[in-house]
Amino acid sequence: MNNNNNYITVLAPLVVFVLFVIIWHTCVVIFSLPPYLVPSPYRVFGVFRENYAVLLSATFLTAMAAIGGLLLSVVLGTSIALLFSQSKIIRQSLYPYAIFLQTVPIVAIAPLIVVWFGNGFTSVIVVAFIISLFPIITNGTMGLMAVKPQWIDLFVINNASSWQILFKLRFPNAVPYLLTGAKISSGLSVIGAIVGEFFAGYGARYHGLGYLITFTSGQMKTDYLFSAVFMSTILGLVFFGTLSLISNYILRKWE
Repeated sequence: MNNNNNYITVLAPLVVFVLFVIIWHTCVVIFSLPPYLVPSPYRVFGVFRENYAVLLSATFLTAMAAIGGLLLSVVLGTSIALLFSQSKIIRQSLYPYAIFLQTVPIVAIAPLIVVWFGNGFTSVIVVAFIISLFPIITNGTMGLMAVKPQWIDLFVINNASSWQILFKLRFPNAVPYLLTGAKISSGLSVIGAIVGEFFAGYGARYHGLGYLITFTSGQMKTDYLFSAVFMSTILGLVFFGTLSLISNYILRKWE
């Protein structure tokens, strides 16, 4: 039964993708859509085959920046959640500023980040970090606070210190919440890295997916643009799938 479920999990998205490509190609043929508007899947594949080295290099750079932003968000977000769980006053005072990071459009503050940190890898990581931070804070705080009162009473009765309650009760209870937040942030970190590359980039020699998307859209190279967007989508799926596997492994140990 488990093997059948695994096959369905893998095959179902592939079937949907194949149907999407067929419908895409059919629409291009029936409506005679010009390549600069909507290229055919064959043209997109041809551009990818001609420029796969550049696309793979750009994807690798974007992935490194996204990983850096994600790791920072997990470490700092978990630390902030631990702090919020210990003080209601601190939580009420600082939580609105965590919401601020989520509500302010990143395109509005990305130019400031470039001014403060300069062009290059650091600024891209900072943008990815800012976008992916909020889910870690919210899910971590929720998990740390969702401890049953009778469990806390049991620890108190046995003279447990506040540190023991935090790391032996609250934090283990928050593990599933933190993993859920990390899975959400994994996709956001890719988006943040691409947005960061719109503004910062890596200089004249190296280019990420964000640069390729901006450059090809400006040059009306729609088939190349589709290839870059496709690689961005694949990168986001790889991040989410990897975090899902890690999450499932940790949760099996946790249970």
